[in-house]
Amino acid sequence: MSQATSNLSFQATDPVAGDPRWRAVASRDGSCDGAFVYAVTTTGIYCRPSCPARRAKRQHVHFFATSAAAQAAGFRACRRCRPDAPSRAEQHAATVAAACRAIDAADAPPPLAALAATAGLSASRFHRIFKAVTGLTPRAYAAGQRARRLREELERPDGSTVTAAIYSAGFNASSRFYQVAGDILGMTPTAYRRGGDGRDVRFAVSDCSLGCILVACSERGVCAIALDDDPAALVRNLRRRFPQANLIGDDAGFAEVVAAVVRFIEAPASGLSLPLDLRGTAFQIRVWEELSRIPAGTTASYAEIARRIGTPGAVRAVAGACAANTLAVAIPCHRVIRSDGTLSGYRWGIERKRRLLHREAKGKPTETP
Repeated sequence: MSQATSNLSFQATDPVAGDPRWRAVASRDGSCDGAFVYAVTTTGIYCRPSCPARRAKRQHVHFFATSAAAQAAGFRACRRCRPDAPSRAEQHAATVAAACRAIDAADAPPPLAALAATAGLSASRFHRIFKAVTGLTPRAYAAGQRARRLREELERPDGSTVTAAIYSAGFNASSRFYQVAGDILGMTPTAYRRGGDGRDVRFAVSDCSLGCILVACSERGVCAIALDDDPAALVRNLRRRFPQANLIGDDAGFAEVVAAVVRFIEAPASGLSLPLDLRGTAFQIRVWEELSRIPAGTTASYAEIARRIGTPGAVRAVAGACAANTLAVAIPCHRVIRSDGTLSGYRWGIERKRRLLHREAKGKPTETP
């Protein structure tokens, strides 16, 4: 490194030993690759945080946001970790994205061996990478895409017969589809096409400390818990979800179900013993099950949830599963926050999320405003 370079002032450097970037370097945290690089003044080399090379002393390490910034300061790229090339995570993401496109475009789910061969990997390694990035196995992803295509076919106003929709979605046998139809659609495909025609959905709207609450139940269990300030909007949204269902309101026998949910909203630590009608992709259900394990009064980050379900690279997918939750508080997506401790979006309003967390932390109900 030149004398001019050695005299540079490294503005990106944080001399505090507790710098999280230094902790990432010390632990060779691969999840930080791409977030920054570190340079060593005694060698003139810059590396990824995960570089397996011998760790430099803290006083010789400086941090840069990008490889370009490190190069501009006169450092050269490490030949071992190649920080100027796409990171392993980026390479894996590109490989999986290409495989997902192939699955999406195929009439039937491609064999695992064919997907792996296209990626230039063994079947077992491809399977591990795919699951780490998406949170799903290739087979589960393909099943989710088939279910999505089926719903789209059934929802088309000019769609063909139910049988044609089943085959168009990639199911190679209608008998195989009907074995899983309940889990995919929650009803028969004919009823789904008709917007839930003939299906009974009982509901009621009540008040709670968070505003108005709507509770709805199908024959399988609680299928909706929604919050809003406008009771009419809650009913409109329920009607939009089940446009042809037999919505039954003002049912005296349903009052205790609503009361149980309201009590749970006011005191989440008390638990909810009612059955839930969960309907989502395999990945979404895994996330929702993990959310249900977060105790009241505590929180977890999206990254933590991704790690707990064994898919550390699927942070965005975890956030998407939280956003798809239709059972407020019963599936406590409000207990998931950003890694820096700040609150992110919430289906029923960020202020409700804040109040829920505050109440749970205090262990007592929030006063009605």
